[in-house]
Amino acid sequence: MFVDKAKIYVKAGDGGDGIISFRREKYVPNGGPAGGDGGRGADIIFRVDEGLRTLMDFRYQRHFKAPRGEKGRNKSQHGANAENMIVRIPPGTIILDEDSGEVLADMTRHGQQVVIARGGRGGRGNIRFATPNNPAPELAENGEEGQERYIVLELKVMADVGLVGFPSVGKSTLLSVVSSAKPKIGAYHFTTITPNLGVVGVGEGRSFVMADLPGLIEGAHEGIGLGHEFLRHVERTRIIVHVVDMSGSEGRDPFEDWQKINDELKLYNPLLAERTQVVAANKMDMPDSEANLEQFLQQVREVQPDIEVMPISSLTRKGIQELLYRAADLLDQAPDERVVEEVADVSERKVYSLDKKEDDGFKIVRENEMFVVESAKIDRMMKRMQLNSHEAILKLARTLRYMGVDAELRKRGAVEGTIVRIGDFEFEFVEGSSYY
Repeated sequence: MFVDKAKIYVKAGDGGDGIISFRREKYVPNGGPAGGDGGRGADIIFRVDEGLRTLMDFRYQRHFKAPRGEKGRNKSQHGANAENMIVRIPPGTIILDEDSGEVLADMTRHGQQVVIARGGRGGRGNIRFATPNNPAPELAENGEEGQERYIVLELKVMADVGLVGFPSVGKSTLLSVVSSAKPKIGAYHFTTITPNLGVVGVGEGRSFVMADLPGLIEGAHEGIGLGHEFLRHVERTRIIVHVVDMSGSEGRDPFEDWQKINDELKLYNPLLAERTQVVAANKMDMPDSEANLEQFLQQVREVQPDIEVMPISSLTRKGIQELLYRAADLLDQAPDERVVEEVADVSERKVYSLDKKEDDGFKIVRENEMFVVESAKIDRMMKRMQLNSHEAILKLARTLRYMGVDAELRKRGAVEGTIVRIGDFEFEFVEGSSYY
């Protein structure tokens, strides 16, 4: 099965907690703080592996949670950083943020990698809070939470030659003839509903990858039929072989088919109109094909005089070798780099910044007799503080007073004994005290 789109959840590792510890040595009755910092949580890194061809693995595993950093240790020892989680993806994968739709990275080269979610920083141990006024603090921090997000992976097939054309024009048959690929072939429309890849050898050590792409219909650029599920793969091909049914089966007109397909390509992405294209006039073994080819050539040259039209028959294999040689020659002349419209610079780009300036603002909401303090800065601070010590409560109270929360609560009518909720904690407001 070919899977070319997947939605997954990623959660980077949390930082390890810092600890409260003191030196305990013989003849040192009042040892100083010795609590170490926690280790950093693991990043989640996506790396291109050219051995993969589909997103099948993500059909069975949709959640990726990286390990957290180790807790700090006594004797001032730093907890170990967690080992980063590497997620392998096939070349040609685009990574998008599901919430914003932003393209985070366009992964095309083997070994290319990008950090999608950064691990949290480790919490500081009590050795970090020692001051001349407080040489033995009983204060430490929890590790920072790792980043989490839902992302969408979209795969665009990486092929040198893409076969395009209406359904049932013989694309799958052509691929099966020129390579060892075994695409499904049937006498009905949309036999092929997912791309098929095959390696084509043309002798003299020359070869290329050919993709049999699902058939187009009119209105595909608007998503009709297989629509965008097909067109996204055409963008990756270096040259296009446009297969046209020259027999005119089902009452179709070869020239109209050729025009409609080209219009769909151009409407989806104008750059595709500039891509090198060869017309493979297929089914030349059929009775009316010769007459149809003469008329087709006259009509095409009025519109595009320089287009190459090569008559072939996948059934009798007539003209197949000439088509392959021509495709190989055009590939030699084409740029090595595939044309990609959306490319994110992932070499130095930071997907997230952990050091953004904190917003000092806050909002106080009254709920019956209780006041609720809402502030991103205070929430982050409380997540990191270990509020099971008296010193941690004092530090929180000083921060609230410095931010002006105390004064605002009094202005709103808070009095002795009023309940104040901050995050998941509830405190009792004490008038004239330095803490809650």
